[in-house]
Amino acid sequence: MDRRRFLQSSVAAGVTAALPTAQALAALQALTQVSGDVLAVTGERTERSLERAAVQELADSLRGNLLLPGNEGYDQARRVLNDSIDRYPALIVQPTGVADIQSAVTFAAERQLLLAVKCGGHSYAGKSTCDRGMQIDLSMFRHCRVDPASKTAYVAGGSLLGDLDHEAMAHELVTTAGTVSHTGVGGLTLGGGFGRLARRYGLALDNVKAVEIVTADGRLQRASASENPDLYWGVRGGGGNFGIVTSFEFQLHPMQRTVIGGDIVYPLDRARDVLRFYADFAQSAPDDLYTDAVLVSTPTGEGSAALIHVCYSGPASESDAVLAPLKKLGKPVFSSVGPVDYVALQKSWDETDPRNNGEYLKSGFVNGFPDAMLDAIAGGIEPDPRRQTMVFFQQSGGAIGRVPVEATAFPHRKSAAAIGAFTSWPIGSDGGPHIDYLRQYWSSIAPFTDGYYTNDSANEPQAQVNTNYQGNFPRLMQVKKKYDPGNLFRLNANIAPA
Repeated sequence: MDRRRFLQSSVAAGVTAALPTAQALAALQALTQVSGDVLAVTGERTERSLERAAVQELADSLRGNLLLPGNEGYDQARRVLNDSIDRYPALIVQPTGVADIQSAVTFAAERQLLLAVKCGGHSYAGKSTCDRGMQIDLSMFRHCRVDPASKTAYVAGGSLLGDLDHEAMAHELVTTAGTVSHTGVGGLTLGGGFGRLARRYGLALDNVKAVEIVTADGRLQRASASENPDLYWGVRGGGGNFGIVTSFEFQLHPMQRTVIGGDIVYPLDRARDVLRFYADFAQSAPDDLYTDAVLVSTPTGEGSAALIHVCYSGPASESDAVLAPLKKLGKPVFSSVGPVDYVALQKSWDETDPRNNGEYLKSGFVNGFPDAMLDAIAGGIEPDPRRQTMVFFQQSGGAIGRVPVEATAFPHRKSAAAIGAFTSWPIGSDGGPHIDYLRQYWSSIAPFTDGYYTNDSANEPQAQVNTNYQGNFPRLMQVKKKYDPGNLFRLNANIAPA
């Protein structure tokens, strides 16, 4: 053992005695011993051997962790929420600050490594992990601070939506932040950012005042309307194509803590009635009403349902009139609609998205609700004892549609809703038949869609990815060429450099 390593080990032993268990473990993991060269792959999937000394130098430079296969914490870090994704990075960096992210990005760029970035791990296609590349796991880089005077939230890049909601609502301030609180802020925001308040305040990305981002050259850059405006434009809809956002500045809005929200549940055999009602109800809704429709078919039939979810954040005195049309559907099996704490409502769907099964999803935007589409959706959801199937609408419109298409990189401003269909099956069983079913089912819905939500993207052909950015694609290619000419950040809805 060399002198430096001996001293580090001695310091670690002393630190361990003084720190709580979790902190002590982090301190020890930060001194990862690299026993030999590390075999990895580049972004082009060619093999590359990483010299032991170089990997050790990276480990020593971090305040966070460098994890190699076999290290404690490696298996937890490499996994994402879709348990059918089972990939093994050659090395995992868990940064605790910006300097660690810069070190990891520089190391990966110099060696052209395949690079995955994990925040909440919600990518259905598993793009936040990889085989034999580097994964940067941001789970130790979470923090949110609210300045109530300027109505601004400063959010670290690895934070979850629940962190933002909790801190902001403590001051009776909000911004659009998804519908599942364990979603990563970075992934949601950079691709769009729908949520229960999006019709009132715009997408999450519409509320971004500025970001700080580590680009492919390892530099920390600030992007706002006045600083690197091309990058500011691109990150708002271009996903993770341009770097790793280390800090978001969100515009917050005053809002009361109590909203009217919950679910109205009907039997699944009423799916067609529920969807037709939803189509009319959603299109006539005021901006401060958000509503979704969901169909669920479970393996046993228990829990199968057609339901409507609502969140009304407007004046409480007007809620009865706004929600009165729901009575047209008749008596539900169950209803939880009533006054509810907004942060609690934001957490209410957390258990509907545990991702502890194998899962496959397809998604798209719809600009209307034609009867033929509703018939295809209601008629194609097939009960099966081996799988669960869900179809859902996520409402858009309102403030989302009033932002010009060219104002941000996100092009799907005219949509009435996003629609998703997914199926899940137990880990260990063959997912092939269920994926085949979902693809066939989606083929009856896809003709009614106009593009898809990149945050729900799978592995679409590159031509389809390009087309999905619509008229903003040429400008996105130029931004990509400027900030990531080598396409280091490619595990996303990828934009090839111009």
